[in-house]
Amino acid sequence: MTRRADVKRQTAETSILVSMDLDGTGKADIRTGIGFFDHMLHQIARHGQIDLTVMCDGDLHIDGHHSVEDIGIAMGQCLAKALGDKAGITRFGSAYVPLDEALSRTVLDISGRPYLVWNVDFTAAMIGEFDTQLPREFFLALADNARITLHIDNLRGINAHHQCESVFKSFGRALRMACEYDPRARNVIPSTKGVL
Repeated sequence: MTRRADVKRQTAETSILVSMDLDGTGKADIRTGIGFFDHMLHQIARHGQIDLTVMCDGDLHIDGHHSVEDIGIAMGQCLAKALGDKAGITRFGSAYVPLDEALSRTVLDISGRPYLVWNVDFTAAMIGEFDTQLPREFFLALADNARITLHIDNLRGINAHHQCESVFKSFGRALRMACEYDPRARNVIPSTKGVL
């Protein structure tokens, strides 16, 4: 069974195309107009072993907020679509990822219940031209639209670039774990309710 999906999102603020293959090899074609954010989405693809395409034409003359949030919405919708009924998946995933002095942890549940717990205190307001308020907006939009429970903690860090990159890498690793098939639970919905 293929676990691929495509989502197009068009608003007065952004035009977005997202394609995702959960059983890929980490190939990415990312063009958001925000260089550092492109770099972060590449981390999700590579460490999540997800083939990912993200194209965004957004109102960057205002700032990056609409683009980053709307990409989170589209990626969340795409993830939910690609997962289908979620039969046979591991469901839970977690990862600790260091980057030099920074250490981040992501724990997630493909639960059908959207929730974000965000404990990341960036040491700088900007990383280049990228506002450090935006990663929370991205992950909140993604969690809401993928309907996942998501806990993200930066446990330590001095350099904001390292903090942010360790967050995105840990998310990619945790997502990969949660989306993988459990060989002992083939075609079984991983819930006592029988539905996620």
